Amino acid sequence: MVENVDVEAVEFEDNGVYIKVNPMTAPAIVRLQSPYAFADTVRRLLAAFADKGIKVFATIDQQAEARAVGLAMPPITLIVFGNPAAGTPLMLANPQAGVDLPLKVLVCEPEPGQVAVLYTAASEIIARHSLPPALLANLAPAERLMAAVLR
Repeated sequence: MVENVDVEAVEFEDNGVYIKVNPMTAPAIVRLQSPYAFADTVRRLLAAFADKGIKVFATIDQQAEARAVGLAMPPITLIVFGNPAAGTPLMLANPQAGVDLPLKVLVCEPEPGQVAVLYTAASEIIARHSLPPALLANLAPAERLMAAVLR
């Protein structure tokens, strides 16, 4: 299970990408800073998923939805994505894993020019649903891909 750590940065396993840990972020949520503009970050993630054959089930422009009901909020887009070949074994091992699948990534710009990419850590999903540790290999590639997009 991901622990709530009180540090400025942690080296992301296997690829040298640094994850800024925010004490205001839930312990199971990974927060990556994007060096790209908001729209470009969303575009790059969608393109990377498409290039790897990862299905995008939905892209939700939450800022537009807020605007539609007369509310204002900074840019926020939720991308729901996954690979049934990777996710189905998790749900076969424990159907409640379907609560966390398909995977989700949130892109937000809470302050102008400060673009963040947030998602639930794969290790947290495995632990939360008491899944066999070997199934982490089904989710870890998505984490590595998202980190690579932000380099």
